[in-house]
Amino acid sequence: MKKFSNILLIALASLLLVSCLEDTDWKKYEEWRTDQDEWLKSQLARTEANGDKYFETVAASFDKNAVVYIHYHNDREATKNNLVPLYTSVVDVKYHGRLYNDVPFDSSYLSTSPADSVLRFSQSGLITGWVIALENMHVGDSITVIVPWNVGYGEGSKGDVIKPYSHLIFDMKLKDIYKYEAKP
Repeated sequence: MKKFSNILLIALASLLLVSCLEDTDWKKYEEWRTDQDEWLKSQLARTEANGDKYFETVAASFDKNAVVYIHYHNDREATKNNLVPLYTSVVDVKYHGRLYNDVPFDSSYLSTSPADSVLRFSQSGLITGWVIALENMHVGDSITVIVPWNVGYGEGSKGDVIKPYSHLIFDMKLKDIYKYEAKP
């Protein structure tokens, strides 16, 4: 019985330690989170000249609580009959990625393969925010998408620039869906 009590005590102490560590990280990035959240509120309050919201809230088809905020730069009527990627698709995309404070962290414009400024991705290997955005695009669509931290890299960091809890902004153009052909 004493062994069981010791094991239980160790398990509880471990849980307490883990929760304290998580709490410390949450507090460590409090100012970063607050600044981004204020910026996000200002972006979601933006309107077009006609009064329409600038960013559209788009939920994932697979999880209505997972959302991104999209602004389309093209006439969607012109692309409505174009192909839409599936989760299993490989997509060709042009993009710039930056943080809320305009610090850049990634760009396809440094690439020359498979084509100038285009990178090829398997959707299944992307952050959730990109999957949501791409499932709401047709080939030829250009967007600005805000990816909240919980559908981006979450509580983790990525490289030297992307801190935990980072909202990400991407200017994206879906150029093609690799080896996808519409059947007549």
